[in-house]
Amino acid sequence: MEEINESEGKVSTRAAGIRYGAIAGLVSVVYFVVLTTLGVDTTEGIGRWASLLFTILLIYLAHKYYKDNGDGFMSIGQGIGIGFWLGLISAVISSIFTYIYVKFIDNNFIQQLLDKQRAAMEEGGNLTDEQIDQAMSMTSKFMTPELMLLFGLIGGVIIVVIISIVVSLITQKKAPEGSF
Repeated sequence: MEEINESEGKVSTRAAGIRYGAIAGLVSVVYFVVLTTLGVDTTEGIGRWASLLFTILLIYLAHKYYKDNGDGFMSIGQGIGIGFWLGLISAVISSIFTYIYVKFIDNNFIQQLLDKQRAAMEEGGNLTDEQIDQAMSMTSKFMTPELMLLFGLIGGVIIVVIISIVVSLITQKKAPEGSF
């Protein structure tokens, strides 16, 4: 799994990202199962914030791994590259798991999400019943296991890359001028 440049003996951005992406994907599956079993909402509150902090930590650790197993330096572009691979692998693992979970394990999962969204719209008090019904009709068209898989893949990569940009600005370590 490790991709090392033989002539230089250092880990590639792809290898670092894949390594930590696999860790992130597996941990996110366990995290989802534990929170869902405990009845904790993974889309808001502590469930969402803990996930975000964990993502930041893993990107930081992937950057550290890359620098520790390379020449000690990392550009912003390399940090974003690591984040891309981390996000891609993590999104593939977690999205496939979510698809299997929603499609075959918990058939009520999507309905629970829709019910929660309807309740939030009703509590808002800004929409009529007809507007809520129309919004829910449109939302339910996008809440299928297949579209959740697709949006999970795309959204997962985009979110991690955005976070990577910020983390890379902090963790970059420029090589001295004149070094290759």
